[in-house]
Amino acid sequence: MENNQNSHGSKRVLPPAHFSLKIESFPVLQKTGVEKYESDVFEAGGYKWRLCLYPNGKSKGNPKGNRFVSLYLKLENTGDLPRQWEVNAEFKLFVFDHINKKYLTVQDKNHPVKRFHEKNTEEGFDILPLETFRDSSEGYLVKDCCVFGAEVFVIKPTGKREVLSMLKKPANGFSTWKIPNFSKLDKNSILCKAFTAGGRSWQIQVHPGGYDKGKGNSLSVFLDLVDRGKLPPKKAIWAEYKLRVLDQCRDKHVEYTFRHGFKSSSPPQGSRRFMPLGDLHEVAKGYLLNDTLIVEAVFLTLSVSKHYP
Repeated sequence: MENNQNSHGSKRVLPPAHFSLKIESFPVLQKTGVEKYESDVFEAGGYKWRLCLYPNGKSKGNPKGNRFVSLYLKLENTGDLPRQWEVNAEFKLFVFDHINKKYLTVQDKNHPVKRFHEKNTEEGFDILPLETFRDSSEGYLVKDCCVFGAEVFVIKPTGKREVLSMLKKPANGFSTWKIPNFSKLDKNSILCKAFTAGGRSWQIQVHPGGYDKGKGNSLSVFLDLVDRGKLPPKKAIWAEYKLRVLDQCRDKHVEYTFRHGFKSSSPPQGSRRFMPLGDLHEVAKGYLLNDTLIVEAVFLTLSVSKHYP
């Protein structure tokens, strides 16, 4: 980029993070006719760079004939880089305002990330019109002294990726559990049925005599993420699921839909008062046929995340 049409400038007090270049007797430097001054090498993001100052501008000027002070960032030691190298960096260039004690910060507002490669080792801007830069009341050139700077952040993909999928009706996301001899079970017992869905181990929990607020009056039914202890802190497995007790005579099932994010600390999720024990044991209602209870868990949506190195 060889003009400042797409550059954006704002001011800040904080100095450049990586490099500053002070020029004393700037007008003398201009009069030498030097086209380009290259600073010493500095390091940022694991690469070596130079700040390149064009005292009389790098471009030929705009159609109105204005001339600029141009400042560019140059990638050094490219011969040491592997074949077909490419470096992507987001950088800002600076000019110090001596009057306000702030730095004019210039960055491409449309394309802040620049791609350096074999045929493009320099990127920068026409920072300021020469007329503005030379005007001491603007604060950039005071007593023939000026200060420039650079801040460079190299973007290096780590290769780590996470893919989150919200699976609708995931494969194997359905479990039917037939519990025989139900009336003979210990009312204080906890029954568990394990199954696998979304690469995770789950289990249906049934409390024949109820749990907590449902104890003695209701059947309690829950879904539990068995391997929740393997989850990282704050990681959640999101699920929308149904738990149901089948009416084996009339297909008038008792079912509820739940939505929950299962974490490492999550207890089983469901209902303490899933259905009254009176309804459960009423033969005509069909929930217990041949003393067998049928409970189902059905995932409607389940989050599955995969990590790639």
